[in-house]
Amino acid sequence: MTAREGGPLVPRLRAFGTTVFSEMTALAVEHEAVNLGQGFPDEDPPTEVLAAAHAALDAGHNQYAPGPGIAPLRAAVAHHQRRWYGMDVDPDTEVTVTFGATEAVAASLLALCDPGDEVVVLEPTYDAYPAVLAMAGARAVRVPLTPPATPASGSSDQDARVRGPWTLDLDRLAAAFTDRTRVLLLNSPHNPTGLVLTEAELDAIAELCVAHDVVAVTDEVYEHLVYDGAHVPLATRAGMRERTITISSAGKTYSCTGWKIGWAVAAPPLTAAVRTTKQFLSFAGGTPLQHAVAVALRSADEVFTEVADVHLRRRDLLVAGLREVGVPTTAAAGTYFVTADVATLGWDDGDAFCRWAPEAIGVAGVPVAAFVEDPTPVRSLVRFAFCKPDAVLAEGVRRLTSLAG
Repeated sequence: MTAREGGPLVPRLRAFGTTVFSEMTALAVEHEAVNLGQGFPDEDPPTEVLAAAHAALDAGHNQYAPGPGIAPLRAAVAHHQRRWYGMDVDPDTEVTVTFGATEAVAASLLALCDPGDEVVVLEPTYDAYPAVLAMAGARAVRVPLTPPATPASGSSDQDARVRGPWTLDLDRLAAAFTDRTRVLLLNSPHNPTGLVLTEAELDAIAELCVAHDVVAVTDEVYEHLVYDGAHVPLATRAGMRERTITISSAGKTYSCTGWKIGWAVAAPPLTAAVRTTKQFLSFAGGTPLQHAVAVALRSADEVFTEVADVHLRRRDLLVAGLREVGVPTTAAAGTYFVTADVATLGWDDGDAFCRWAPEAIGVAGVPVAAFVEDPTPVRSLVRFAFCKPDAVLAEGVRRLTSLAG
């Protein structure tokens, strides 16, 4: 093998080491810490969904699925989009099943981007996005969200602990679009901030995409975990049906993150592009689990509302506990994460806190700085996951309490 300065990894990927989620989970396991870092639930999928997976195995669905996904799942995705959002989707030409939402994002960006193209993303940015853009040779143009404001001096102790939402500056977003912009990569509900974009914001974003002839790739995996407001797909806004790739998955809604069953919904030309790249990434996977998710997506409304209600209660439990010990915290409008300012616990550096806390106090979180290029505005912020049982959340708060004295 020819030696290359800096090792065998190509230069454009050298900035990407082990993901921060893996690092924090490894520390949590090593020190038996309460893991409020990596966003995976501690419970199993609904009984009927598990039963469907067992039935698919027993029925012999153990070989390759068709590249675009099994027909019942594609039909269930189309049914889901019509049922919840009024979108008419052709399951044969507009739905592609993927190995999780991350593969759908990767297949979309690899299909759409030439080297040198610009892709507009919101920051904080989920770490897979810039990595995939680096693989494509495209350039991420980051638009920072505005962090929750620090309360004015003279605020009561309780008021100082209540932080408002993160916000999107639409003028700043508009300024990011240039004649080299190829894609807008949008995540709403947004990880890690919990921001849920409003219809007015989505309409303004749609106008930008149409004016600049830009394709939108939307990561909507938390679509059924919204507590304040409502989730609205960008594809439903004026001019966006033909220029949007809508991505979601079963993992968050049905507590089956390990199944990695996702999908991309798009007009036929965009679907053909996604399928061209996707077939050479994984071709097809999880055949019996695809059958199970086809059943899950046709669940009664109560299944969808219950998962949101459970996580809303958990959100409020964690937020109340953090604020009780003096930690300013933003209550997410969606997702299953809250952002908290650990500066009041004596830590101005959230990354250092997250590497210290698993061993010292038995709690794992993820620094918001891991999602940004310039950590200065978010240096003391930590993302905590609340997709855990009440007892686990209460124990995490109890351990954090040791720092508040």
